[in-house]
Amino acid sequence: MTRVLLLGGSGQLGTAIVRRWNDCEIVAPSHDELAIEQSARLADALTTTRPDVLVNAAAFHDVDRCEDEQKMALEINAFSVGRAARLAAERDVLFVTMSTDYVFDGAKGSPYTESDSPNPLSFYGASKLAGERLVEAAGGRAFVVRTCGVYGPSRSPSRRRTFIERILAAGKSGEPVRVVADVVASPTFAGDLADALRKLIGTAAYGLYHAAAAGPVSWYEFAGEAMRHARVELAIEPISAKQWKARATRPRYSALESAKLGELGIAMAPWREGIAAYLALGVR
Repeated sequence: MTRVLLLGGSGQLGTAIVRRWNDCEIVAPSHDELAIEQSARLADALTTTRPDVLVNAAAFHDVDRCEDEQKMALEINAFSVGRAARLAAERDVLFVTMSTDYVFDGAKGSPYTESDSPNPLSFYGASKLAGERLVEAAGGRAFVVRTCGVYGPSRSPSRRRTFIERILAAGKSGEPVRVVADVVASPTFAGDLADALRKLIGTAAYGLYHAAAAGPVSWYEFAGEAMRHARVELAIEPISAKQWKARATRPRYSALESAKLGELGIAMAPWREGIAAYLALGVR
């Protein structure tokens, strides 16, 4: 049985990994017990746990806060990831870490593949890109996996509601629902992502991958589909990204194409199927 040391096990992806990797022995310490930035503790955990795989599903992913807390963003998303990759390489442990569609600037206007050149617009994207490069520099067996708009149940006590939960809650309360219509992405159900990662770690094709729901979609269209699946009837007002007025600049088009996964015969489900699978868990 594959033994996995999982960081960020209470988050949305971590929760899905714990629930779905049934053929693995998973050690998932809480954030208080072991955080990605606690390199000395991580070294001890690798020694005592002796995992086959170290999975980092943790990140400082508050995109707007990263603009103001750049030192922390670099520490968690870049330097700590690089140190973890080196610790894994020294022990010949497979390392898996997650990155983001925000490494791209959106200028391409069509789904990004692994061969496209990154150009982040936000400090969050820049910090994640730096993490990617530090993993590569560590020289060990590693998968760096970019994904997009992950949503799913979370065991974290400080969890924030998913985009779908916020939309459905607003619909039930009668609040006006305003959703950005000119930003296109690949919102990805955490369960589908976890399944793809499990298949990926069973290969020896190490490197950089995209793993995101198949098909580009605007957040406005995505919200409408979620409400249709949940049988909630409420008008949604489309707004522009400029009207949203977020602190950090986001790419207008950051959909990802999981091209290299496809070459391995690993398929990502379409975004509509991800919504259906998520709502089937009883989320309302």
